[in-house]
Amino acid sequence: MEMDVEALCKAAYGERSEERANSRNGYRERALETRAGTVGLKIPKLRTGSYFPDFIEPRRTAEKALTAVIQEAYIQGISTRSVDDLVKAMGMTGVSKSQVSRLCEEIDERVQAFLQRPIESDWPYLWIDATYVKTRQAGRVVSVAVIIAVAVNTDGVREILGVATGASEAEPFWTEFLRSLTRRGLRGVKLVISDAHEGLKAAISKVLKTTWQRCKVHFLRNALAYANKGQRQAVLAVINTIFVQDSPESASAQWRLVTDQLREKFPKLAAMMDAAEQDVLAFTSFPRAH
Repeated sequence: MEMDVEALCKAAYGERSEERANSRNGYRERALETRAGTVGLKIPKLRTGSYFPDFIEPRRTAEKALTAVIQEAYIQGISTRSVDDLVKAMGMTGVSKSQVSRLCEEIDERVQAFLQRPIESDWPYLWIDATYVKTRQAGRVVSVAVIIAVAVNTDGVREILGVATGASEAEPFWTEFLRSLTRRGLRGVKLVISDAHEGLKAAISKVLKTTWQRCKVHFLRNALAYANKGQRQAVLAVINTIFVQDSPESASAQWRLVTDQLREKFPKLAAMMDAAEQDVLAFTSFPRAH
């Protein structure tokens, strides 16, 4: 290590030389685990830049691999006890809850940086959805709402713009989430696609003041709930004829035709379609290529 540092400094310790490129700045201690036991190292420090001996690199790589395994287990929701068992199975002595938390701090920092990054350029199309997941809070397992916003910009690039968790999908939660996106720079939104959650619709109207499109997937899921299992394929096929029309006028005409065809056997479905036409066909007023 001394020879390495001399080569980097282009001068020996304490030597006065016009060729000197750097100088020493003390040492840092490091324990190196070997098959023969633990070896204490004093690694020279530099005033400019840093130095790390090559012969320790394999150990550093192994540490990175172990950290990656523990972080992946943490992300997958594996318990600390199971992570400890996993580490032991890899031939090590185990890992404590505090060690897991310390190793995963890097994940939290990266996630926060991702969620708080500035949103640049215009994003004309925005998709918003939610799901519920189980999480541990104060020693109890509870269900929380996880909401996500995905958008496409004017270059056709799709990105996740934001993610948030909350106790429920109440309107104030949606409103604050959308406002957080606008504070980060979200602009140019022309069409928002989501399910028909009343709180979300109200928040979109209040914050983004733009056109709302009822999600086709959610709409079809709701529609098929009015048919029994053996009828669903036929109902789906006839409804899908609406979405292959090449103009807003033909799509609207086909919608009404299909609704009337379904009215006798599925009156509740027909009533839902009567009310949903404008919201489900909102996309037809936008460029077909989009």
